[in-house]
Amino acid sequence: MASSEKLQLGVFMPNCSNMPSISTHAVVADQWHYENNERIALLAERLGFRYLFPVSRWRGFGGTTNFLGISLETNTWAAALLRATRSIRVFSTVHVPLFHPVVMAKIGATLAHMSGDRWGLNVVSGWSEREFGMMGITLAEHSRRYERTGAFVDILRKLWDPGQAPLDHHSEWYTITAGVSLPRPARMPEIANAGVSADARAMTAEYCDWSFMSGASIEALPALVNSVHADAERFQRKVRTAIFPFPLWRDSASQAEDELARIIEHKDAEATGNWLRDIGAGSGSFDTFTENMLAASGGGLNLIGTAEDVAEQLQAVHRSGVNAVMLTFQDYERDLQRFATDILPLLKRMQIVDTSEA
Repeated sequence: MASSEKLQLGVFMPNCSNMPSISTHAVVADQWHYENNERIALLAERLGFRYLFPVSRWRGFGGTTNFLGISLETNTWAAALLRATRSIRVFSTVHVPLFHPVVMAKIGATLAHMSGDRWGLNVVSGWSEREFGMMGITLAEHSRRYERTGAFVDILRKLWDPGQAPLDHHSEWYTITAGVSLPRPARMPEIANAGVSADARAMTAEYCDWSFMSGASIEALPALVNSVHADAERFQRKVRTAIFPFPLWRDSASQAEDELARIIEHKDAEATGNWLRDIGAGSGSFDTFTENMLAASGGGLNLIGTAEDVAEQLQAVHRSGVNAVMLTFQDYERDLQRFATDILPLLKRMQIVDTSEA
C-alpha cells in the first residue's frame, strides 16, 4: 500500500561507537562524540530532515569492536541537540525498566519546554541480559515486558494530559497515588516503539504514534506496514511507520557491492554473534536476519548500488507505505553531504520526500 504522504527523512544518529556496522572496515572511530553529533544534526536540519533518533545502550557487545560499547545517554544528548537546533525533532530512547514513568514525564516535559515541543520519545522494553544483568535487573518474559511498557506509556500520556485529574494507578508494575507532573508539554509528544514481534505490535497499536521497524528486505515491508495499520485499527487509532536503512552507493553497483562485501569480510564475529544471540533471545524482532545482515548495518535495511539505484529503492520503500526513514551511514558527516548532492535531488524530482520544516 503506497502512502499518500511524502517520505520524511531522519537520521539514526551515531551517539554510540562503531555505528552502524559490526565490522572493522572503514569505521569512523570518533563519530560518537557529541561535537560530531551536533554537526551532523545541524547539517540534517539544513537539508530539511525532520527527525533525529538515538540508540540507547548501556554496555557493548564485546569482540574487537565492542560494538556500541561507548554511548551518550539519550535524554541529556537530546537536551543539547534541541538547544543547538531550531526546527528538527529530536527523540530520546529510554529503556522502560530503568526509568519510573513519573520521572520520565518530568524529563520529557522539560525537554518539550526547552525546544518548543520538538521532543519525542522512543520506548524500548529491554532485551539484552548482558546490559540489565550488569545492573542486577532481571527482565520479565517477553510478553510481560510489553505489558509493562504499555502501562508506562499510558501513565506518561495521562500525566501529560491537561484534562486528567491527579492520577491513581495501581498495577503489578507501578503504584501512583494522586500523581501529577508539572509543567506539562504544550502538545502531546510523539511516542515510538521499536519492534515487530506480535507483542511489540500490539502494544504499539494501543499506545504509540510510531512503529520503528526493522525490515529484512523491501519486499517484506508492505506486509509489515499493513500489519501495523491493521493492529492500530482495532483500537481506532493510526500508527505511522519508520525504518532505518543503510544506503551505500558508489559510481557503479559493483563498486557498492564490493564495499558491502568488504564490510562483511571484516565483521567482528564475536560481537556479531553476541548481538544476534542477545537480540534473538530477547527481542523477537530480528528472527529472519543472518549474521552477515546484522554485521553490515546493525539490522538496518541495506540499500546498495549507484545513487540512482538507492533513490529508486527509497521510492520502493515509500510505495510500501513506510512514512519515514531514519538513515544510517558509514561516515555520517561525509555521507550525509554526499546524500545531499547525489541522492536528495533525485528524490525531490521523484516528488516523494518531505523536506519542509516541521
